[in-house]
Amino acid sequence: MRTRVRAGESSAFAELFDSYARAVYNHAFRLTADWSVAEDVMAATFLEAWKLRDRVDPEGGSLRPWLLGIATNTARNQYRSNRRYRAAANAAAAAELSVADHADEVADRVDDRRRLAQALTALAALRRPEREVITLCLVEGLDYEAAAQALGIAVGTVASRLSRARKKLRALAEAASARPVAEAARPSADGPGKKVRGNREGGRPARQTRDDRNNATRPAQEGNR
Repeated sequence: MRTRVRAGESSAFAELFDSYARAVYNHAFRLTADWSVAEDVMAATFLEAWKLRDRVDPEGGSLRPWLLGIATNTARNQYRSNRRYRAAANAAAAAELSVADHADEVADRVDDRRRLAQALTALAALRRPEREVITLCLVEGLDYEAAAQALGIAVGTVASRLSRARKKLRALAEAASARPVAEAARPSADGPGKKVRGNREGGRPARQTRDDRNNATRPAQEGNR
């Protein structure tokens, strides 16, 4: 595949797109929190890959880390400030949680939508470099060496950024788990001794959900071939 891509065979690029378009698309969404921007990033990624085909090493394994690296750089140009990312993430999370209720909604689909909203909120708390290593290493499953190659940084830098990001996410998870306990102990307006009932945020999501959006919080299924 590497030799064929390097030679510019159109059929090789078609196979490359079929194999990794969804992984690139989901990765781009995690980095931008915007589905339409993710589509643009995906298209730009494969266009850039075509332009850079002569840089592909004939020897090696899967081209997935290479594509994810190009996608990361492209998304970085789209969202350079965390302020823009947080705004997009908050809007996307709110949209996922505020869809109309349907009695016949499947339980795992509900969980998928909520997990996506939670993941966006957590990623928005990270700095861009931390978000990049989290998505590459923990979500896409790249090892430190592959992530370092994709980002163009040292392996030690990947390790340190990933460690910081994990600590932040762990602190966020602990704070989130402690919040319901504090709210449950708060006295209600009905009088002392009564506890406030927690209200679910939004209704249950609608049935019609794009498969890519459901997969966005899960590791990609493509192996490092």
